Amino acid sequence: MEQEWTTVIRAKNKVLNLNLKEVMQYRDLIILFVKRDFKTFYKQTILGPLWIILNPLCTTIIYTFIFGTIADLSTDGVPQFLFYLMGTAVWNFFSTCLVKTAGTFTGNAAIFGKVYFPRLVVPVSVVLSNGFNFLIQFILFLLVMTGYILTGSSIHPNIMVVLTPVLVFELGMLGMGTGIIISALTTKYRDLSILVNFGVQIWMYMSPVVYPASQVSGLLGKVIMLNPVSPILETFRCVYFGIGDIPYFYLLISAIVTACVFFIGVIIFNKVEKTFMDTI
Repeated sequence: MEQEWTTVIRAKNKVLNLNLKEVMQYRDLIILFVKRDFKTFYKQTILGPLWIILNPLCTTIIYTFIFGTIADLSTDGVPQFLFYLMGTAVWNFFSTCLVKTAGTFTGNAAIFGKVYFPRLVVPVSVVLSNGFNFLIQFILFLLVMTGYILTGSSIHPNIMVVLTPVLVFELGMLGMGTGIIISALTTKYRDLSILVNFGVQIWMYMSPVVYPASQVSGLLGKVIMLNPVSPILETFRCVYFGIGDIPYFYLLISAIVTACVFFIGVIIFNKVEKTFMDTI
């Protein structure tokens, strides 16, 4: 009697093989990884999950003091605290997705070497975990913004706030795509893992996180807007604060770059996945 198997594990013949159906079959594992990340990160902390709110608040206060008070950078008429709170929440989501995904292979080598599951499950769980944190931080931002509106601040959200899920999805894909490229390369070149945080810091200052893009003109301004994160940040500010215009042209470029980075990342990820246990 021929035995029927419920799961057959085969080597991937195509490098561009997302196999999303198989990833979805492991959605319970994704949820477990999300819970694991949440528990291990806040384990043995005094304030626990409160750090999800305290972290952006503390960062915003520092930015307001340094860039708003001392450096006196313009915020295009937006209250400084609100301006930096949004920039911090959006940037933290992207940078955390990138940094944590960059450690996919090195951080999970013990698990990968013992049991099979689609390796793409790990970066997907990272994005979802950080998406949950971002949701809480964004709710905090909306509450603060509501307070400013009720006190008479000239903030005018518009109907284009419906773009929010699209912008967040793009940020997550860009962070995950960049992260899995770095993760795949660090299996051979460990130096990259040391440079990741430094590179993220440079990327932040090349993005309009602590300043509006309107304050940078000429060739440098165009270069900054070609950064795929910049038009997303500017769109957030346009639709929630009512300042400037949505940079549709640069948003299109950002979407194209994000798609390219993601698919290149998947190609490299799938290629390295076959042999990384021999080199890590």
